[in-house]
Amino acid sequence: MMLALALLIAAPLPAADVLRSLQSTVALRAVTLSRDGKRVAWMEKVQTPAGPAAEESWVYVQDLGAARPKKVTAGRDGKAHDEDEPAFSPDGQSLAFLSDAERRHQPQLYVADLRTGKVRQLTRITGHLEQPRFSPDGKTVSVLFIAGGADERGPLLPASRLTGVVQEQIKEQRLALVPADGSGPLRPLSPADLFVYEYDWRPDGGAFAVTAARGSGEDNWWFAQLYGVDARSGATRLLHEPALQICQPTFSPDGKRIAFIEGLMSDAGSNGGDLFVIAANGSGEPRNLTAGYRGTPATLHWLEPGEILFGLQIEGDAAFATVPASASAPPRLLWRGSEGIHAGWPVGASFSRDGAVSAAIRESFTEPPEIVAGPMGGWRKVTRRNEGVRVAAVEARSLRWKSDDFDVQGWLLAPAAPPAAKAPLAVPGAKAPMVVIVHGGPASAVRPSWHDQALLLASQGYFVFLPNPRGSFGQGEAFTRANVKDFGYGDLRDVLRGVDAVLASAPVDPARVGIYGHSYGGYMTMWAVTQTDRFRAAVASAGIASWQSYYGQNRIDQWMLPYF
Repeated sequence: MMLALALLIAAPLPAADVLRSLQSTVALRAVTLSRDGKRVAWMEKVQTPAGPAAEESWVYVQDLGAARPKKVTAGRDGKAHDEDEPAFSPDGQSLAFLSDAERRHQPQLYVADLRTGKVRQLTRITGHLEQPRFSPDGKTVSVLFIAGGADERGPLLPASRLTGVVQEQIKEQRLALVPADGSGPLRPLSPADLFVYEYDWRPDGGAFAVTAARGSGEDNWWFAQLYGVDARSGATRLLHEPALQICQPTFSPDGKRIAFIEGLMSDAGSNGGDLFVIAANGSGEPRNLTAGYRGTPATLHWLEPGEILFGLQIEGDAAFATVPASASAPPRLLWRGSEGIHAGWPVGASFSRDGAVSAAIRESFTEPPEIVAGPMGGWRKVTRRNEGVRVAAVEARSLRWKSDDFDVQGWLLAPAAPPAAKAPLAVPGAKAPMVVIVHGGPASAVRPSWHDQALLLASQGYFVFLPNPRGSFGQGEAFTRANVKDFGYGDLRDVLRGVDAVLASAPVDPARVGIYGHSYGGYMTMWAVTQTDRFRAAVASAGIASWQSYYGQNRIDQWMLPYF
């Protein structure tokens, strides 16, 4: 299918105006639905005129069907605070959340009574907190805790600068408990030498399933294992040692099984792999429920009886499917769409206990993010925070092409108007420049989203090509693992053949093609200009120019081992 050869004659908006509009987008995060499906909570982040250093984030809660949300805050001074990670109590009447209202940049744990509006402070600690959750009986709040500071908050966040005589001090992230009524202090539970990344309560409240590793939290996420932790004693038992990375440990409703995702993942939080189930006591071998499936599970939610609902990526689309935990049948697709549906970073949603109602953030290349809720695929807007954010209209379409033995997919955005200084594209035969954006990871994928860089470029008359080459999520584990020991070779061929596919189907000037990428995309950008003269400009962000110096100087070298 050929894109229109004559594009609209219209002067593009000034880049500064477009960028200002894009930066006014309210960021929505941490969407969570009460178990009865009647209330939704979320976090909003707003950049103030003072810039990123003065960002504010607020927690909101809204009854579905109500006209307006209510702000839930621990602040009493009217000043900006950083408040995040809302979590409902089992009865939906209380909300746990984190806030630095007491001291800037020092989060504490709070619980709000949604009936009275009263907010109770549960902790007074020095350190880092994240992932608050209520116990199944609602009497306890669990949280992950690093005592003394937040130097090691995960592999994607900044570490403190090393100076003088370097003696690494490892600060472990522990699972901790605190009474929900504020009657006692925070009590660390998991072992002091174990860094916990994710966890889930067993439905009877007697134990946890956690992913954890011994040693540095920054460098050892790639070797995390599945453990069981007793909720009273903290006694810990190894349940599963994965071959690759592991995430999303989730108990079945009867507490007898644990589901998780295992696969090749390059970044913590960018989930993807196959969906497995193991006995909760660790006996027997895990069952792979999605072996050979042409999609990448990212999040999961147990349903009764013995069925798992999971969010996944299929090529560049978001999707939801179910699969029997017994592996008696293949996955059954429920919904698939060319848009972003997520509650945070990966594809997914927050579900009511029975899975009948879900809440998520919905966005696309042409629609800014908003909170939606309702039955699967029948979501309705809860928020209208970004209705005033608009940029010049673009046309987005999914593009597929052949590269070696792979069917590869990517996204092509067509500009709404030509560059102001160039001849109008409505002139017969006129062609536009194009920028190729290679995503980071590589275990990730471009899905339709409110993509600042792509929208800014398209608004200024550029085509934007966003490929998902081998190594990406969206076509199963074999495709994700296809660039192991092959960075810059097969994956670069995929990108270049994608450019050929664009040139064959859109009015792009082959002499004006540039390339940009961040992280793995930055490496691919720097590598590409040493391998081909196809690109006339290149911008690399946070890329790797020397593998040897990178391995010797960075503090997250363990991610390289599964790849090399």
